[in-house]
Amino acid sequence: MGNQVEKLTHLNYNELPTADPNGFDPEDDAPRIGVSYIFSADDDEQEENMDETENEDVKHYDCRNELECAVYYRDEVIYERNSRFGEVGTLSRENLANKCKAGDLVEFVAIGQFPHWAVCVGELQVVHLHRNEIKCDFLLDASQGKRGRIVNELYKFRALSSDAVVQNAMEQVGLKERDVCWKNSECFAAWCRFGKREFKVGGEIRIGKQPYKMKLQLSEKKSHVLDFQSLEDLIVEKRKNDQMGREAVIQELENHLNCAEEPGDDYNCN
Repeated sequence: MGNQVEKLTHLNYNELPTADPNGFDPEDDAPRIGVSYIFSADDDEQEENMDETENEDVKHYDCRNELECAVYYRDEVIYERNSRFGEVGTLSRENLANKCKAGDLVEFVAIGQFPHWAVCVGELQVVHLHRNEIKCDFLLDASQGKRGRIVNELYKFRALSSDAVVQNAMEQVGLKERDVCWKNSECFAAWCRFGKREFKVGGEIRIGKQPYKMKLQLSEKKSHVLDFQSLEDLIVEKRKNDQMGREAVIQELENHLNCAEEPGDDYNCN
């Protein structure tokens, strides 16, 4: 069993069974699972002490290297990051602090790092999951020198009131290690804002066909679709792509998968 776990934690795209790129269901005996593996918390890879001044990777973060993707639950779009979102760009941590309000979700980004999410709770403070602990910090400290943006609109779920979001976040402050039931900072922040158990570890039963699809838009005419049994597994894979960047993900897919060009009509789950 130990050897199996070790292998599963290091899977990459060439070992990953996927869905048909045009969105059609394969035969019942064909592999369908996207990612249901065992992962370490990706936010553990955040830098512990980043210089107060922005480093080169932070200053030159390019939103154009973000991979466009959409997430579907059965027939419904529940998450979408498209080119229009990338055009908004990022803000310095000082400008971000001046713009965000209590209840907002913020995302800190830097080249080659997992994005770090936090919940604004007012008075320039945020609550976030960092190194397996729920902390309340000043936004400038939580950013660790990274640029950031408000990401309230990425998930399409109906948000709770700002007071409820802040209450959700503040009630978790101080939780550590085994008491933490979110796999990464994004799952925690999204749970605070939307209150959906799907963001928690084990929040969904992984049986039957995979109800989640993540469509990666590689170009105007090329896309690739992965199937997942749970939202938490999908988010882990999505964040891996965020950390790698668009060019690296596309290169890996081109090397290991047969990404067929789509027919005239784009994949549509409406």
